[in-house]
Amino acid sequence: MSVSLPERVDVAVSEWDARLATVFADPSLLRLVYQPIVDLQRGTVAGYETLARFVTPDGRSSEATPDQWFAAADAVGRGAELESIVVRQALAVLPTLPADCFLTVNVSPHLLTQPELAEPLLAVDDLAPLVLELTEHHAVGDLRPLIDLRDRLRAKGALLALDDAGSGYSGLQQITQFRPQLIKLDRALVTGADGDEVKLALVEMLGEFGGRIDAWLLAEGIETWGELQAFLRLRVPLGQGWLLGRPGPPWVRLDPEVRDRLRRQAAQALLTEHVAGLAEPVVVVEDGTAPDGEVGVEVDEYGHPRWLFLPLRRGEDPPGHRRAPVSLRVPASAGLSEVARRVAARPEETRFDPVLCVDGQGTALGVVRVERLLLQLAAAHAG
Repeated sequence: MSVSLPERVDVAVSEWDARLATVFADPSLLRLVYQPIVDLQRGTVAGYETLARFVTPDGRSSEATPDQWFAAADAVGRGAELESIVVRQALAVLPTLPADCFLTVNVSPHLLTQPELAEPLLAVDDLAPLVLELTEHHAVGDLRPLIDLRDRLRAKGALLALDDAGSGYSGLQQITQFRPQLIKLDRALVTGADGDEVKLALVEMLGEFGGRIDAWLLAEGIETWGELQAFLRLRVPLGQGWLLGRPGPPWVRLDPEVRDRLRRQAAQALLTEHVAGLAEPVVVVEDGTAPDGEVGVEVDEYGHPRWLFLPLRRGEDPPGHRRAPVSLRVPASAGLSEVARRVAARPEETRFDPVLCVDGQGTALGVVRVERLLLQLAAAHAG
């Protein structure tokens, strides 16, 4: 017999029993790291997610992923026991958490009511600012014991987060059942969201829904500045991902360069009535080399834009970029209607080229896609 694990890895039950027994005998082989969760509007760390890492007795990183460890433990009936090690370690560091920060720890809803997992939590008088993040991969039959435990933990100050929101009907159903204070967007919604209007529409819907039930939205897995800018425009309050900070020891702070750039982009996104609020990052080049797969702007020796590099659409031949003159540049303070009128007045061959947004010195701040400009105007008119 074998235990079926993620990523098509099958290991004999006896071997997993031995591995798990080693960790239960020496819990220090399960180590926690902490990834910052960032207040996107302020550019500060708002909290940390607790993540498990497994090592061998000789100190090497385990070849199996954390997901595989927890799946194996669950498959052999020791899932709650393994998750309790994580919970106990998280509770131990909770008093050292920086002020005005929260700490999230992953728990499986189908295991949470088991004594090994529930009792360490119930034994603490004040659980604030702990956030229990429900990561569900199994259906929960009778929800009544779980809802009862949720209420008891909330009475002790714990908050609730729901992972993978937007991944399907079950995710939406869980939101209505558990009423979380924190809703984490499914990574599939975050990746490439800046170029996908359907994803952005769904994020906007979840944000409005979260606001009605007094829950905050968290975009997890942000890896590009374009994705970050998209969530800033949608007023998503919290973000997490390698772009903002990788998992590390307690308590990793924001890199100053990342913090400063985030604050600049957040301030820019506040200008919703101005074109600056729609500007997306652009790659600046000085040597005429087109950026790989991205919109770029070539500048002169004074930093003033001269040419745009526009990625060719799929199927166009030859593949690569089209080098086009900057047909329209506008100041960051330009109004949306004014820019739309100027766009419509451009020659037909350049009418749908991106609009270049510049600061007071003529330096490129970003580009505005015409389709996003039109959608924003339509939304404003509908409102």
